[in-house]
Amino acid sequence: MGKIIAVANQKGGVGKTTTSVNLAAGLAYLKKKVLLIDFDPQGNTTQGVGADRATFKLSAYDLLLGDATTNQVVKKIHLPPLDLVPSTIDLAGADLEMVEYKVGRERLLKNKLDPIKADYDYIIIDCPPSLGLLNTNALTAADSVIIPVQCEYYALEGLTQLLSTIHLVQKLFNRKLYIEGVLLTMFDIRTRLSVEVSSEVRKYFKERVYKTMIPRNIKLTEAPSMGQSIFEYDVRSEGAKAYAALAKEFVKRNEGEKR
Repeated sequence: MGKIIAVANQKGGVGKTTTSVNLAAGLAYLKKKVLLIDFDPQGNTTQGVGADRATFKLSAYDLLLGDATTNQVVKKIHLPPLDLVPSTIDLAGADLEMVEYKVGRERLLKNKLDPIKADYDYIIIDCPPSLGLLNTNALTAADSVIIPVQCEYYALEGLTQLLSTIHLVQKLFNRKLYIEGVLLTMFDIRTRLSVEVSSEVRKYFKERVYKTMIPRNIKLTEAPSMGQSIFEYDVRSEGAKAYAALAKEFVKRNEGEKR
């Protein structure tokens, strides 16, 4: 049976999409069967793996609010070798449309993913930077959540709200949901601030924080503009080394859980 992981943080600019793309790519290069779902209307994940949004007839919007099945929406990406549910700007109005639903609006995505869950080792959902019904759908469908946290001032700002949302989803829709891990991003060993934020986050989340930290790395910021994961763009970069290490740590944790 596959596992569904939501990558969530309503604070923008924390490396959420970068993590979704590069963790998915790293897992794919470890020979895992991966489905990457772009659940953000901005479509940065879709562009980040080189997919052209203008060419898609079906997208995450049709999966969520239309009659399309997951298999009809999925696009095969060759580099990195994974499957993608693309996003288009249509998804921007989904929250407002779902408000009209009286029953079951929080489980729309779960209902679509459950039939294909066993076809993949991992399904990774890149959530939008908000706490609306799109996020609630992702968290209801997910088994676990990865929370990227930026190593800068106000790093923990908003996390209380995200944790409250996770607890509410656990209570109302998905009792089995848990925090997969907390990932420190944009880490700079040369600055005292990065070290202090890392210490504070580890004190709060303890063993749930990944040992791997994602460094500030210019190659990571350049790769999306080329429509490539960091592994195609510059496999020797520090960013690629970090996400390769994260993918291995992620798999090791999950295989340990299964045993």
